Amino acid sequence: MTRDPSDILEEMNSRLSARELQLVLVYFSQEGRDSWCALEVFEWLKKENKVDDETMELMVSLMCGWVRKMIEGGNEIEDVIGVIVDMECVGLKPGFSMIEKEDGNYRDAIKLVIQIKESGLKPEVYSYLIAMTAVVKELNEFGKALRKLKGFTKTGLTSDLDEEDTQLIQNYQSGLLEDGVRLSNWVIEEGGPSFHGVVYERLLAMYICAGRGLEAESQLWKMKLVGKEPDANLYDIVLAICASQKEVNAISRLLTRMEITSLLNKKKTLTWLLRGYIKGSHYEDAAETVFKMLDLGVYPEFLDRAAVLQGLRKRINKSGNVETYFKLCKSLSDAGLTGPCLIYMYIKKYKLWVIKML
Repeated sequence: MTRDPSDILEEMNSRLSARELQLVLVYFSQEGRDSWCALEVFEWLKKENKVDDETMELMVSLMCGWVRKMIEGGNEIEDVIGVIVDMECVGLKPGFSMIEKEDGNYRDAIKLVIQIKESGLKPEVYSYLIAMTAVVKELNEFGKALRKLKGFTKTGLTSDLDEEDTQLIQNYQSGLLEDGVRLSNWVIEEGGPSFHGVVYERLLAMYICAGRGLEAESQLWKMKLVGKEPDANLYDIVLAICASQKEVNAISRLLTRMEITSLLNKKKTLTWLLRGYIKGSHYEDAAETVFKMLDLGVYPEFLDRAAVLQGLRKRINKSGNVETYFKLCKSLSDAGLTGPCLIYMYIKKYKLWVIKML
């Protein structure tokens, strides 16, 4: 006849030390044994008032291990939630530490928190924040993978992305952002105003990783309004994203703070703006930024100058407009940033070469 763990423990209660009771707990939680047995042992320990901080920490650690193994083993999310419900029944509430230990499994951790919430349980507010951090990390890893893929495409190692591939990428990224917004709403609903700053900070990080300029800018101002001043670097990063997308109004708003900064910080901000324009292939705007930097007496980096010149040169072949290119060459030469430039153009109709020294 099979006996319940609690019946055996009742008989051995007076003979087991606290340390030995912990070992019993570990024994029942080992792989191949039913987690229900370990939960019943824990429930008995609580009833006998034998759960100290060390035992509670041990049980939480075991609990995290079960959940992690279930997720890594491909178990259905309903099975994971079932175990969590059993845990709550014996007084082990799903805490943020459980999510915190899902190393590298960002998508699974996000899903787990959302499923716990939607199943009717109430995780700690910090669980939502940990899951939002997982969204940021997943978006960041996803972005790295995309950049690597684009690099392979440029070198011819892989074929170009077709319309279906592009749509799948957009859908995955949008799904992550939607999860992040849902989690942020729960934090605000359940955590109150004291959590607003940290929520906007997480949303800002999400939108930066996803390259969403306008949404990221909105979070900057929200952080500022609740008294959580964003780091100066964050303004510059968002500025670069908006420049790459040529969001004129957002760029204008973000540049207003530059007027009261030092010359060194002005150079830093304008460098981010310049690189944003270069990334978005907005070379006319990039050239105007170079002119602005030269007027202030600050010099763009060599690679940035070269990228703008190369971009404008390629545009000449398409548009025939050489004015901005000539002006930039002369401005760089006047500032001592380049030697004399030999400009030449071939007019096919007349079989004529026009050569000019700048």
